[in-house]
Amino acid sequence: MKYHISHYNKEAELNFPKDITIYDTTLRDGEQTPGVCFSLEDKLEIARKLDQFKIHQIEAGFPIVSERERESVRAITSEGLDAQILSLARAKTEDIDAALSCDVDGIITFMGTSDIHLEHKMHIGRQEAMNICMEAVEYAKDHGLFVAFSAEDATRTDIDFLKRIYNNAESHGADRVHIADTVGAITPQGMTYLLKELRKDVKIDIALHCHNDFGLAVVNSIAGLLAGANAVSTTVNGIGERAGNASLEELIMSLKILYGKDLGFKTKYIKELSEIVSKASELPIHYNKPVVGKNIFRHESGIHVDAVVEEPLTYEPYIPELVGQKRQLVLGKHSGCRAVKAKLDGCGMEVSNDKLLEIVDKVKKSREEGKYINDEVFKEIVKSCNEKE
Repeated sequence: MKYHISHYNKEAELNFPKDITIYDTTLRDGEQTPGVCFSLEDKLEIARKLDQFKIHQIEAGFPIVSERERESVRAITSEGLDAQILSLARAKTEDIDAALSCDVDGIITFMGTSDIHLEHKMHIGRQEAMNICMEAVEYAKDHGLFVAFSAEDATRTDIDFLKRIYNNAESHGADRVHIADTVGAITPQGMTYLLKELRKDVKIDIALHCHNDFGLAVVNSIAGLLAGANAVSTTVNGIGERAGNASLEELIMSLKILYGKDLGFKTKYIKELSEIVSKASELPIHYNKPVVGKNIFRHESGIHVDAVVEEPLTYEPYIPELVGQKRQLVLGKHSGCRAVKAKLDGCGMEVSNDKLLEIVDKVKKSREEGKYINDEVFKEIVKSCNEKE
């Protein structure tokens, strides 16, 4: 058995779309994390690993930003990857031309559609915004691109205007429309309502781009899929502006394990992919980060370790190998005889029961005195106890 989850999950009525597209934006929105700037080599390594993972689409960058950015996107499109390569473009012909010069398969073109964005960022009205966006969609389609139109700040946009701009995008040839929850300001219930309203009129694919300002990016993405969306954007390790985006590893494993929606990704590469992005972004992975954190499959408490040694799924919802992790038994103040015995066995050491109790006591005291019980410290403890004979 590779995983063991709540049987109550089966009681929920789920209506996932038959086909779900995951497009990863680590190389674009992820790089917009303050302080992050990927090198060409970084971008290529991340793109190759995403492709090995079998991601559907890679948003490779924002070509209009700089010549160096265009070089990076061109390098990725030249790799011959299986994933479809997209890039970001404002609703401007020069942005679309920059994307075309990189030989991408498609673009995500966008504009803020909420009143607060139109008034304070764009300084235009709704109709002018509509006209500009439709010209961009039409121009990109005329040049043979896959075109997704994204309404920035869609979750704070008037519903009637949002429907009109999406319907117009569809009539102008857009392949997909995107709901950008730009400041993470919607609830799962709000996302459910929004999708059901939109699906009354919008027939083409709908994608979700959720930010994590309230820690709801993954659950909002899942709620949206259940309500009628069929594509989701992610970033590795959930990096991105402010609190980041929907985490690739959390979303994929939640869908696979909790919801039984296996999208065919090679999840054994998740940990490796996470570490590559962490190194390139210089952003450490929090020890308690779901799926990829160092502590996710580490156990110290004696009560837990006793059970885990006999059956790992007592304190793990799935086995670590599914995501390229390994189980670790950590010795500390909460450790018991079974954990210490397992560590002794791993080191090829045998001791009497009395000596085992002595070692357990010494392990607890050493940790409380501030020593981290690594292999070297553990062997010193065993040696000191044996020397008392």
